[in-house]
Amino acid sequence: MQSHSISAVWSQVTGVQADPGHSIVWATAAAALLAVLLRPFWRYSRNVVTIAHEGGHGLVAVLTRRRLHGIRLHSDTSGLTVSSGKPHGPGMVLTAAAGYTAPSLLGLGGAWLLSAGHVTALLWVVVALLLAVLVMVRNAYGALTVVVTGALCFAVSWFGSASLQGAFAYLSVWFLLFAGVRPVLELQGKRRRGGAPGSDADQLGRLTRTPAVLWVLLFLVIALAAVATGGRWMLTR
Repeated sequence: MQSHSISAVWSQVTGVQADPGHSIVWATAAAALLAVLLRPFWRYSRNVVTIAHEGGHGLVAVLTRRRLHGIRLHSDTSGLTVSSGKPHGPGMVLTAAAGYTAPSLLGLGGAWLLSAGHVTALLWVVVALLLAVLVMVRNAYGALTVVVTGALCFAVSWFGSASLQGAFAYLSVWFLLFAGVRPVLELQGKRRRGGAPGSDADQLGRLTRTPAVLWVLLFLVIALAAVATGGRWMLTR
């Protein structure tokens, strides 16, 4: 690739793109909400949430100097991140807390980028994060899920028009924001029925000697705050 082409790509990534318009912002919000609320769509779209969830565990494990052994993503939209290190302490607590908060915090970061007009930068950041997750995935289904998601994001960022990039970016961020709420509600529903004894919230309860429901509540507060804050940023750009 010639130097001027590299410069053009870099300018596109770091530059500011035009606002897609309020109609597109509202339409993508509605589509993302349907993808979360309607079970037939959620059955497949939840795979994206699992990638974010397990990626959050993995990222914080590395940042807290735990040894990350691998990530597995399953066809039933469950996942598993394996790391080793001290079985207690701040690093373990932060790693366990990162899963359910990751989709919402990623969505909030994406909303901030969109509010500043960095549509292309957002798409490239997503691709980079997916590549980082792919390196640590240890099963075929998980690898396929991450590759397909990353390929779609890359194709839109590289070949898509400005309007397509804008619509796709807003749809993705709205989805992460809305999708951060439903798994927390599902988790509490399972716990109420006596299921999920090894959930992140229950692990955190044992690690901190606090009621697990307080961690579920914290997850929910973070998710709802992200929706409110991120939504305001995108709608008032």
